[in-house]
Amino acid sequence: MGHELPGQSLATIIVKAAPRVGQTHGELVCCAGIDPGGVWVRLYPVAFRTLDDAQKFGRWDIVQYKWSLPKGDHRCESRRVEHRSVSITGHLKNEGARENLVAPLIVDSLEDEYKAGRSLAFIRPRNPYFIIEKKDKGQYEEEKAHFLEWHRHETEGLFGHMGYMNKGTVPYEPAPYNFKYSYEISDGKREGTCQDWEVEATFLKWRREYGEAKALQYMAETFGEKYPQKGFVLAMGTHKAYGNWLINGIVRLNHGAEKAVRGSLF
Repeated sequence: MGHELPGQSLATIIVKAAPRVGQTHGELVCCAGIDPGGVWVRLYPVAFRTLDDAQKFGRWDIVQYKWSLPKGDHRCESRRVEHRSVSITGHLKNEGARENLVAPLIVDSLEDEYKAGRSLAFIRPRNPYFIIEKKDKGQYEEEKAHFLEWHRHETEGLFGHMGYMNKGTVPYEPAPYNFKYSYEISDGKREGTCQDWEVEATFLKWRREYGEAKALQYMAETFGEKYPQKGFVLAMGTHKAYGNWLINGIVRLNHGAEKAVRGSLF
């Protein structure tokens, strides 16, 4: 696929998954973006909430980072990021530039991508249906307990002592709901839970501002009505261990953008 050799690279960030706590390395975030050659890259592991404020990137930020090949992860897009090397060098503001970046990477079949050895892709979902599912109480309490335990003990992790207390962080609060889509592509009908941190953060923000009932209403209107009406794509990625496709991000992209972009090339 023409990837660069290990060293220092650039990527425009597309995916920033919600934080997860692992038994070995603690609270980490999986990120993905597109390099200057138009190729997907997966950036992991990133202890995002311990980064300096100037390093905390969002979608469409262009970041520079040092990396090496990961051990035990043979997905061609994966890079083991040197955590403290990350710096923001720019931001993709122009909507046309965003379309030009995303549209060429939209595919019709995830099965074909997997067979070709690829593990990241954009799809344009057909007949998308947004689902809000309340988490099982026991599952939710266990999830919160993992974040609290990691925070309390300031565990010695992959990057050494994180110093959470010194950095003024608080335990991460996961959303009490799963946000899902059922949809169709050429492979058939699928359903998946969205891992996108922006989606979870949007709900938590609206809940603080408007209360839970209103926040859920706004989520349904935004992701269940407005996005399907205007157009969007799903950023998909495979699970490292199991190979199944997960919804890593929801990206607004007008209907027909891929046709317009491809048409402009000829």
